Amino acid sequence: MTFDAHQLDTFLLVGSVVTILAILAVRLSSRAGLPSLLIYLLMGVGLGESGLGVRFGDAELAHALGFGALIIILAEGGLTTNWREIRPVMRMGLSLATIGVAVSVTVMALAAHFVLGLPWELAVLLGAVTSSTDAAAVFSVLRVVPLPRRLTGALEAESGLNDAPTVVLVTLVSSGAAAEHGVLYMAGIIAFELLAGLVIGLAVGFGGAWVMRRAALPSSGLYPLAVLVLTFLAYAVGAAVHASGFAAVYVAALVLGNSDLPHRTATRSFSEGVAWLAQIGLFVMLGLLLFPSRITLHSVGLAVAAGLVLTLVARPLSVLASSIVRPMSWQDTAFMSWAGLRGAVPIVLTTIPLAAGVNGSEQLFDIVFVMVVIFTIVTGPTLPWAAKVLDVVQRSEPRDLEMEAAPLERVAADLLQITISPQSLMHGVEVGELRLPRGASVSMVIRDNETLVPERRTVLRRGDDLLVVTPRKVRDATEQRLRQVSIGGRLAQWLGPDQLSEKRDKRGEKRGAEHRTDWGD
Repeated sequence: MTFDAHQLDTFLLVGSVVTILAILAVRLSSRAGLPSLLIYLLMGVGLGESGLGVRFGDAELAHALGFGALIIILAEGGLTTNWREIRPVMRMGLSLATIGVAVSVTVMALAAHFVLGLPWELAVLLGAVTSSTDAAAVFSVLRVVPLPRRLTGALEAESGLNDAPTVVLVTLVSSGAAAEHGVLYMAGIIAFELLAGLVIGLAVGFGGAWVMRRAALPSSGLYPLAVLVLTFLAYAVGAAVHASGFAAVYVAALVLGNSDLPHRTATRSFSEGVAWLAQIGLFVMLGLLLFPSRITLHSVGLAVAAGLVLTLVARPLSVLASSIVRPMSWQDTAFMSWAGLRGAVPIVLTTIPLAAGVNGSEQLFDIVFVMVVIFTIVTGPTLPWAAKVLDVVQRSEPRDLEMEAAPLERVAADLLQITISPQSLMHGVEVGELRLPRGASVSMVIRDNETLVPERRTVLRRGDDLLVVTPRKVRDATEQRLRQVSIGGRLAQWLGPDQLSEKRDKRGEKRGAEHRTDWGD
């Protein structure tokens, strides 16, 4: 098969139109409370056999492209995750990605075999591919619900880490190695690949950060590209030594994203844009891979039954078992059970048995595809309602400050752009009362589209944009001090951590009461 310039022109025309429509669809999906993946999947189906007639049935190519897209999505997840916020709940995330996956696979496999009547091989594969949550699906919905970090952090960590063990398990079962060597062999291989992937990710992450801090690249646009390529390197090294490349890429990205690197904000923005592009391509491709004429009422019935078992039995049991490392309230447990959205990842994982030619793999693909679509439609829009009923939103922290940063390389400093929100108690505080760490200073105030150079007695107001220059070594202390003043006002210097936390919670509850009706829309 050849690919000439004329075909390139056609590809760019169709691809550009589809991509622009997919980007515009994000707004529509966010208003409806649905993950954008549903629209992308339906766009793929519309382009496929039952729509414009584009035929795509190459399972091996879909497998490769799907894994490539997942690498980018996981890299973006690690690069944009704040370690300080996710660290307290990392144990829960790891538990969900290991203990939770094991419980979910077991429950789903038993139900698929004894209740749905699937052969053991397909039953185990169904349990494995549906036990991985999808970060893109989860956070496209959760971003509109003001939740505390103990919930969003755990879900984020789970979504980033649980792809690794499920990929290994699905590969072993599809290749026949699981049936040949048994459960202990599978457990040992999974443990080895996860640990090796973790080590490789840490090595590439810290090594790459050391190199990037000392590299003097001629263009600022090369830094985001280099960081993203380093995460790809982590995956490639992991795959080369038969370790978990997915664990390696997420851990490497987590280290790089939280390292003191040049142009860190630009890197995160670049990775987010590339990840959106990868998601669009991935979901449209998976929609193309579906042949609606192959869907039967029997497949739909199996999909609905499997989804009910997963949502009402397997997921709650996996969350309960995982909470042994970090006990949670019943409200948090219930919400995390309902928020375990499945998206592109389960569908991508079904391409592994498809490419391996496993008997019944086409039926498995159809079941998982229909299940993901139906239960995303059911659970996605109801998450705000569930958060309201379970009362897990009252303690969310108000967003008093919006903060962006840019590097000032020649003086090893950062330029922080601070926006004072209407809820911030920084309103009425004088610049001198901020008492920033030594070396940090407010260099400019932007008010009503006009700039002014502040003095110590300049009074700050709501809506002001501040430009703060801070030496990189005291940046964290500067950010912490600004947030303290935003929460406690000019008295923040004399308020202890407990008092600041109490003020934050009270203001979060007040804002929750003011806007609670909006969350259900």
